[in-house]
Amino acid sequence: MRKLHIFTALALAAPPALAQDATPDAVATGGNALVSLIITLVIGAIVGWLASVIMKGGGSGLVMDIILGIGGALVAGWLFPLIGVSFGAGLVPSIIAAVIGAIILILIVRLLRGAAR
Repeated sequence: MRKLHIFTALALAAPPALAQDATPDAVATGGNALVSLIITLVIGAIVGWLASVIMKGGGSGLVMDIILGIGGALVAGWLFPLIGVSFGAGLVPSIIAAVIGAIILILIVRLLRGAAR
């Protein structure tokens, strides 16, 4: 009996609309997307934790740190080019920019919490 290749088995088991996408490249891309998501969450948590420690918050919990880290990276990616600030290319400058963006978010949250009281 002949063994089926894993991608052939996936193509045969998939619904007809998805069968054409079950190529090795399509399956590998899905795996890369999951790895990218995990890396983003881990780096977001680290960046958010670092920003909250810098701001003397002592950490805001894992979920809030991830939100602050990812949000900080988004703020940095949007705001800094608008005002003409560049930290350079690469991982370390991106992390520095994300930490600064997360600090900006922490300041905004603290201002909004103070205004709500």
